[in-house]
Amino acid sequence: MEIRRTDLSEPEVAALIDLHTREMFEGSPPGTNHALDLSGLTTPDMEAYAAWDGARLLAIGAIRKHDGFAEIKSMRAHPEARGTGAGKAILTALIERARELDYPEIKLETGSGELFEPATRLYCSFGFEPCGSFAGYTPGEFNKLFSLKI
Repeated sequence: MEIRRTDLSEPEVAALIDLHTREMFEGSPPGTNHALDLSGLTTPDMEAYAAWDGARLLAIGAIRKHDGFAEIKSMRAHPEARGTGAGKAILTALIERARELDYPEIKLETGSGELFEPATRLYCSFGFEPCGSFAGYTPGEFNKLFSLKI
């Protein structure tokens, strides 16, 4: 598995981002989804990464740079790569990149329910803990916020 920064121009990456965005909107109550489409991931404060096995895309993830912390965005394993460790590998790479950028903390927002449980279990297995509001997100019945001191 090779993890490398992506400019999001690879068709496989664009397709996985599209799938992720669609599923997040379909699986979230109105007004609670914060998934970014391709244009939202190409802003100067974002760095996107992709995990590959040769020409096969396994997972994607991004970090958004804030003052004082990094934020995980668009974490997604390809449906055919679930259970391969790709999600764990991309999360590890994003945390390491945040450390390289000297951030003391990395945060994320996710949803609740069956669609979001695998991601929540992954984040908690890395030591992420519930946290309060940040970057315009507010925890609620559906939206869950997590933080990890790094």
